[in-house]
Amino acid sequence: MNVILIAGGPAGELPDFSLFPSAIYIGVDSGTLALMERGFQPDAAVGDFDSVTAADYEKIRLAFPDLARSPSEKNQSDTELGLEKAMTYQPEQVILTGVTGGRLDHYMSVLHIVYHYQQKFPETRFSVVNNQNQIRFLKPGKHELEKDIRYRYVSFYPFAEEVQGLTLSGFKYPVTNEYLPFGTTRFVSNELLGRGTVEIDRGYCLLVESSDA
Repeated sequence: MNVILIAGGPAGELPDFSLFPSAIYIGVDSGTLALMERGFQPDAAVGDFDSVTAADYEKIRLAFPDLARSPSEKNQSDTELGLEKAMTYQPEQVILTGVTGGRLDHYMSVLHIVYHYQQKFPETRFSVVNNQNQIRFLKPGKHELEKDIRYRYVSFYPFAEEVQGLTLSGFKYPVTNEYLPFGTTRFVSNELLGRGTVEIDRGYCLLVESSDA
């Protein structure tokens, strides 16, 4: 099962939702309204809804009569509340969108909470998606990848800790047993030729698949 979280980022960054058929949709704050405006009825809605007008909140409340509005001052972000809700569905994959535009502090918070959830729930795949990029974390081990025609470039970064023993097979620029220290840009803009593998001995690797605008 796929669960899609839609937050309140700029509408222009949202992907084509038809790419995710038969998914569970969770609106996060004003992302709930973005879904409804596109003809989707969210399965759930979470947040403090401080970024919507009173009129828009009334639309959301009518769609969710039992909506429990979170307080504005809280220890968790709305996105964290959305992830908590997503995990109640026991998903195979959780996709977050509407989180990469606007405030960079919000975007950085999302990367860190997704990293935390990927560690906490290793059997679930978590990714951040917009209309041009897909971001996810790879844990130590061997991962099989298949070329996605939406994304030409594949880049690798260490996250939270250095990465050791990176091996790329089936890429335009294959590497064997490489070390990724913090600050490196050496592993940016590689290209997957068809099917390939990524092997990591130690550390979590941030994988970014992207295309030109």
